[in-house]
This record gives sequence, structure tokens and C-alpha cells, in this order.
Amino acid sequence: MICDDVEDLAAALPAHSPLIGLDLGDKTIGVAISDVLQGVASPVETIRRKKFGLDAERLLQIVADRQVGGIILGLPRNMDGSEGPRCQSTRAFARNLSRLTDLPIGFWDERLSTVAAERALIEADTSRAKRAEKIDNVAASFILQGFLDRLRNLRAPG
Repeated sequence: MICDDVEDLAAALPAHSPLIGLDLGDKTIGVAISDVLQGVASPVETIRRKKFGLDAERLLQIVADRQVGGIILGLPRNMDGSEGPRCQSTRAFARNLSRLTDLPIGFWDERLSTVAAERALIEADTSRAKRAEKIDNVAASFILQGFLDRLRNLRAPG
């Protein structure tokens, strides 16, 4: 099930299971997982993209191993908020993935997530080679953490 609206996605997600965040690139998929309380995102791994079937198989293996309750995809909007070809590609990936799983799938605006991830890795004094290796899954954790923060606000007693 694909949820375009954050409120619909929040309603569809189980309360006490981890969520997976994905940063889809042309060559890699950064993967992050939340804790079961859906409060903190942590980078997990970077998947080297091959073809959709193999990529989806690895993702669904992580989902099964971690007992994930929902999938958050970074949506690479343009800086003016419009959607270009990369957004269309991400939405197509979500459609294809939704055919393989019943988990709720949603999107989170990922503008500047890679910039933030790069900055965090530089501040942690990570070498250039290690940054290249970790940037995608760290960006995925920024995407997922942004969604988790919004989710906490939606679920807060008002």
C-alpha cells in the first residue's frame, strides 16, 4: 500500500515495529532502520544496485530479518519543491515494491539529506574513502529520522 500523505502513512503504520528508510540512488540504495519505538534512525548498509528484482530481494530480506512495519523512501524533490525525473523513478520503484509486499510505503522529502549526511561525516572526521562508503546509508538515516520526528508530532497527544 502506497501512502502519498504523511497522515495516511502514520495511520497505516504499526506502533511498535521498526521502520526502514531508503535513499535510492542510481548505483546504490542507502538503508537505515529505526528502533521499535520509532524514535531513532540508524544507518544499516548500502546496497549496490543491480536490477530491481535483486535489489528488492535484498531489501525484503532486511525487512523480514528486522521485522519492519513500514518503508519510507526519500523523495528527491527539486529545490523549488517540484518533482522531476528522479521523483518519477522513486515512485516507480515504490509501485514495483508494493507488488511484492503488503507493508505501507511512504515518501519523505529528502532535499539536502545527502548534504547533511556529508556534513555529519566530515564533523566525525571520517576519511574521504569512508565517507564515500557510508554516505548513502547515513543519508537514509537522515531521511528516516526526519519522518520519525514528524511521526512523533502526529502521534503526540494534542
